[in-house]
This record gives sequence, structure tokens and C-alpha cells, in this order.
Amino acid sequence: MFTRRRFLRFVAGLGATGLSTAAYGFGVEPLLRLRVARYHIPPPRWPSDLQLTVAAIADLHACDPWMSLKHIAAIVERTNALKADVIVLLGDYVAGHRHVTGRIPSEQWALALAGLNAPLGVHAILGNHDYWDDKNVQREGQGPPAARRALEAVGIPAYENDAVRLVKDRRPFWLAGLGDQLAYFPARHFRPVPRIGIDDLDATLAKVTDDAPVILLAHEPDVAVRVPERVALQLSGHTHGGQVRLFGWSPVVPSRYGNRLAYGHARINCDVVVSGGLGCSIIPIRLGVPPEIVLVTVGGSGPAMS
Repeated sequence: MFTRRRFLRFVAGLGATGLSTAAYGFGVEPLLRLRVARYHIPPPRWPSDLQLTVAAIADLHACDPWMSLKHIAAIVERTNALKADVIVLLGDYVAGHRHVTGRIPSEQWALALAGLNAPLGVHAILGNHDYWDDKNVQREGQGPPAARRALEAVGIPAYENDAVRLVKDRRPFWLAGLGDQLAYFPARHFRPVPRIGIDDLDATLAKVTDDAPVILLAHEPDVAVRVPERVALQLSGHTHGGQVRLFGWSPVVPSRYGNRLAYGHARINCDVVVSGGLGCSIIPIRLGVPPEIVLVTVGGSGPAMS
């Protein structure tokens, strides 16, 4: 089976015959490129007269040298400069591979993220690597991982099957944060757990107590096929756009739905935006999918998705 891990190792091995391509994939795109991916989306369940801008940061995978504290500080500065109404963090803050010169403790990357600022606040969910990295949580099959504790210690709420009601221009909307869908390793490695994911979509949406529009934060995008039309927009990360993306196509995607949910904007039961993320997982290479901050404008006048 040609898994994502094997594919990325294959791409890395091309250095023997394609040195310049490998050098770009390892040394330029992951470290030196940073773009802003902009979308303007008018969801059917969103009031046309309420314009909201959301900046999204996904998949930092903090580590040296690929996502250093200096690099994170630059991302924070660039994100703040977008002047978004609200900033959301979509999970996977810890390193997702072993090819590092140094690990960055959760307290340090969280302190760097504490520099983010938006009128309606900074709101977070966790990703699978944030759970997988915490061996105590994996062993016990419960409890908040270190990443969550670090975020909350610097004043950034981290939602797990929870929702918060926010207001802009006297118009309410909801941010709903889904628990991670891949939080626990298979039970054969650790103490048996009832299921791999801790996501509870029904319980999360049950905390929405009025008819105001809903933005769902879900680290892995696959839940989109189960999201009801009650939700206006889903924001996700996890895929890294496949980490290698050629001519708008990702050869290997960590999603059951392949390129349908690999990257960018899709319309399923609701509008979905999947970020290409910022860091690297498995192997520190990005090719054709540079690190990005996502800026989504929801509602209001303007062009369609861009």
C-alpha cells in the first residue's frame, strides 16, 4: 500500500536524482515562503449583511529548525497585520516528525501565540498530534493534553465539543469547536479506549442555543460529510494540502475523501475551507503547497471565493 508516509519518503529520496527540487522542497518552501490564502464566501446560512473576517492558523508543528519560535513570531505578526475580526487556531501545535534539531516545549510556543490579537478574540481547538504527543493522556485514555493546558495558561480557550457565542455589530454568531477525530492511538498500543476520536458533533451543536449562524472548527476535515446544513462554514487543517501538491492535485492525502477535502474551498453540506497549514508532518518537506495563513471573509458584498 502506497501510504502517505511512504510517498513522502519517496519524494525525499528524489534528492539523489533531483537535487534542486529536493533542496527547494526541504529548504525553501517550508522555511522561507509564507502566503495568505484569501477566500470570500457567502454561505446560504449566513446573513448577507453581516461581514466577518476570520484568520486561521493550522498545523504549526513547532520545532527547530522547521518551525522555530522566531518563525512563529513572524507568523503571529503577519496574522495580526490582517486585522481580522477573530482568529482561530486549528490544532497540531506540536512537532509531527522526528527530523528535528530541537523540540519546543508547549509553554514556549503557546507564549508566542499569546501575541495574537483580534477584536473578537483568539480561539483554539486541538489536533491529533497534540494528543498523540502526550504519552500520559494516551496511556490513561483521558485528560487534557499538555497543548491544551499551555494554551489556556496564556488565555487562549481551547474547545473540545464546545461552543461560544460571539457578537459583531450587534449580530450574534457561534464558534463551535469539535473534539479531535483521531485523538487516541489504536488500543493495541495503549490502554484500550472506547474509540479513537473524542469528537461529538451532536453534543457540540446542542450547545448552540439560538438560530444565529455557526462556524465549526474541526481539525480533520472528514467530518464535513456529517455536518448538518445548520452549520454555515467549517474550517479545518490536518491535510497540509497533501504536503506535496502538483498542478492542483495532491498524490497522497490523509483523508478518506482524497482530493475532495485535500485543500481549499469545497461545498458539501456546508461551505468548507481546508487550510494547507504551516508546518510539516512525517517528513519536513513541502512542495507546491507553501505554508499559509488563511483569511476568510464570510458574508457581505464582494467576489465569490478566491
